[in-house]
Amino acid sequence: VPLADLSLMNKLIHTSLVESQQHVEILQRDPSSPLFSIKTFEELPLKKELLQGVYMMGFNRPSKIQEQALPLMLAYPPQNLIAQSQSGTGKTAAFVLAMLSRASASKKYPQCLCLAPTYELALQIGQVVRTIGKFCSDIKVNYAVRGNRVLKGTVLEEQIIIGTPGTTLDWCFKQRILDLTKISLFVLDEADIMIDMQGLSCQSIRIHRALPKSCQVLLFSATFKEPVRAFAERIIPDPIVIKLREEELTLSNIRQYFMVCQSLDEQYRALCNLYGSFTIGQVMIFCQTRKLADWLSGKMSRDGHQVAILTAELTVVQRASVIQRFREGKEKVLIATNVCARGIDVQQVTTVVNFGLPVDQDGEPDFETYLHRIGRAGRFGHRGIAFSVVERESVQLVHKIEEHFQTTIKQLDPYDMDELEKLAT
Repeated sequence: VPLADLSLMNKLIHTSLVESQQHVEILQRDPSSPLFSIKTFEELPLKKELLQGVYMMGFNRPSKIQEQALPLMLAYPPQNLIAQSQSGTGKTAAFVLAMLSRASASKKYPQCLCLAPTYELALQIGQVVRTIGKFCSDIKVNYAVRGNRVLKGTVLEEQIIIGTPGTTLDWCFKQRILDLTKISLFVLDEADIMIDMQGLSCQSIRIHRALPKSCQVLLFSATFKEPVRAFAERIIPDPIVIKLREEELTLSNIRQYFMVCQSLDEQYRALCNLYGSFTIGQVMIFCQTRKLADWLSGKMSRDGHQVAILTAELTVVQRASVIQRFREGKEKVLIATNVCARGIDVQQVTTVVNFGLPVDQDGEPDFETYLHRIGRAGRFGHRGIAFSVVERESVQLVHKIEEHFQTTIKQLDPYDMDELEKLAT
């Protein structure tokens, strides 16, 4: 799944803040320079209209990232910032607050420019601007995205422009309707996706070069690996960097078990025994193929279970809708192929079932996919439990996974209801 699709799905499903457990590090050129953090939004130099908008978003207090980043974004004189933050931690709200604070309603021309890698992500940012800026009626937004046709010679009066690099470049240099010399705040969102998508980083750099030297630059990225670092260095002079310590996916907080079955039908009966023994809130079941996922979904639905299915054939909006319904508890079981094994965070999932183990083209264990699959049950510091329901010939794969991760996967009898009920307690 493209990174942009994963990012959009996470934006659509995170209606409240996700608190990262990772340590936040702040790097600046002058380590002796004082830094300020905040614990409430009232401590920030925000107009009351913006505070009302923040509360409309459902944010009662700043997230860990917002505590550190917002005072820097809103400081005078303006400071350049690079911030690493996962989806759901409130970074879009943070830079939207910065744009709405910097934009002057009395000036009827673009002053803040935000670039996003795709049309859909640009519209999502616009939705946050509309919500937080609901009470700032004199500040307007326009979109430099495909489908929003403006005629050459049009005079833009909106103070905030949100766009994709290609269309924004067109507005600036071909149609000459966007004057970059008047931009005072430039936001680059999802920098790691920009770098991943052909040509977007070059277009962004070209736009940046036309900005005035006094323009404040804010760059956001979910990762801070070498390509992002190199890209940021080309764009941002003397930034303050807020980064998360590298999070290692770990199995230490996830109990792992496996059950051996003789056939596919027996695997299904074992799954039903497991599901019946546990008072499971919500469970994710992973299958290796779409065909198997469809078969399992049909069986469970006919047996009266509320089931959702997530496969690569769905559009990003359809996938987001499936996950949103699951997150809201409308379906208790989410059956997925590996499309959902990484990048999607549903906080209340504490149980994962592998209906067959993930394997590579050579039939060997796909260790990375296994890690990401069962990692869905141990997000945000939660303790989780993972079951693998396998046929007899796959037992050797279980032992290879144990050896690779230096972990223990305990065997269970799929028909020992007493043992399953003990686990449930």
